[in-house]
This record gives sequence, structure tokens and C-alpha cells, in this order.
Amino acid sequence: MTTAFVRSVSTAINECELTHMDREPVDLDNARAQHAAYVDALSDLGCEIHRLPALDHQPDAVFVEDTAVVVPELAVLTNPGAASRRGEVDTVGEVLSAHRKVVRLDDSGTLEGGDVLRIDRRVYVGLSTRSCEQGIGQLRAFLEPLGYDVVTVRHRDALHLKTACTYLGDGVLLLNPEWVDIEDFDGLEPLECDPDEAFACNAIRIGDKVLFPAEFTRTQERIEARGFAVHPVSASELAKAEGGLTCSSIIID
Repeated sequence: MTTAFVRSVSTAINECELTHMDREPVDLDNARAQHAAYVDALSDLGCEIHRLPALDHQPDAVFVEDTAVVVPELAVLTNPGAASRRGEVDTVGEVLSAHRKVVRLDDSGTLEGGDVLRIDRRVYVGLSTRSCEQGIGQLRAFLEPLGYDVVTVRHRDALHLKTACTYLGDGVLLLNPEWVDIEDFDGLEPLECDPDEAFACNAIRIGDKVLFPAEFTRTQERIEARGFAVHPVSASELAKAEGGLTCSSIIID
């Protein structure tokens, strides 16, 4: 059974961390409505929903993906590059401990889950303002003994690697070529977003569907033309907090 771990939108969302975007007010009611529709979509696509404890004092708490990197053998709790987010990690670890052996990065390096893209036994990790060489090295030390190949990728002008690209399955990488180079991803077929939709590369493949932000209709057409079935959901409010679809869940099988 596929399980999706989610957390409600914090009442303090308007105090969220921002790196590449100017602050724009987030409509809390609309953000919560869109998040609820997102959770419903995960359920419709076959996920069992596990709701993490609310953390209204943590503005970015809805973006649970950044707190852990989960593979079938292990859950690695991260050390977020945004220091204000480190209080989110403990509750995630407590919940994941019922599903995986749990280990944790120490304070000598930073890493956020949004920078980690796993494709089978290869794990691509973005070097960013939130994830540093030392953090990536710690992740490598945990995963390589389990047979994973951990590859560092340098991306440009994006908060996380999965802002710049996500894996659609069937050997296809959805990417913004202005932010990441396909040459860094061995053997994958590039599917570029529409040039006018720079933030349209954050998608989730679940079963035979691609969960995709409804705002990016031109890129959706490209994905469908390539043969993928798309399940669109609105994600405009959390996008103001530099969040995307992958950010708002931890999905494990």
C-alpha cells in the first residue's frame, strides 16, 4: 500500500522562508482548500493518507518532503538548510519510525528533501542554498552501503532540484533547461516545460497518473502529448511560499 504523509498548512504560513521569490500574501483559507484538494487527489490515486501533527508555530511545516529522504530500507531525517525549519523534523521521525529504520544527519551539514530525486537505485541530489556538500556526503554515507549511487547535481536559480526537474517515469525527466542540464542525468529522455512556465516541472507520478499543478496548462499539454495521463490540482497559493506538489507529502510504498 502506498502511504502519503501530509501536514496541514500552518496559520503562520505568511512568515515562511523565501529565497528566490518576493513575498506575496498567501491566502490561508485558499491555501488550505487547495491543500485539501491535493490530499484528496493523493487518496483518489491510491494513497493511504497519514496526517502528521499540526505545527502552527512552524510557518513551512506543510512542506514535509524537506524533512526526510525515504528509501525502502531506510528513512534519513534531514538537517534543513533553513534553520527555522529544523523544529519540523522530530515529529516526522517519530511517525516514520513505525515504517522504516530511522537515521539522522548531524549539524555538520545541511540537506532538504526537495533537493533529492531518486530514480530506482540512483539518487540525484541538488547542491543549493539549502543542501551543502557536507549534507550530501552524509546522505551518501547512509545510502551507498545499501547499493544506491548518490550523484551531486548543480542547478541554477531554483530553490530545490525538484523545482527544476522531476521524474515522470518510463525514462522521462520533466525539466526546465534554464535551471538544470539533462547531461547530468544519464540515459534519461528530456521533456522540457513550456518556456513561459518556468515553475511547471514539479510533478508526482503515482501509479499510471501524473499529479500536476493545474496552472501550467501548456506544459500539461506537452506531458499528455508524450503519452502520460495527467491529474491536475491547483497549487497557486503554496507556490507563493516557494512550495510545489512534491514538497507537500512524503510518499512511501
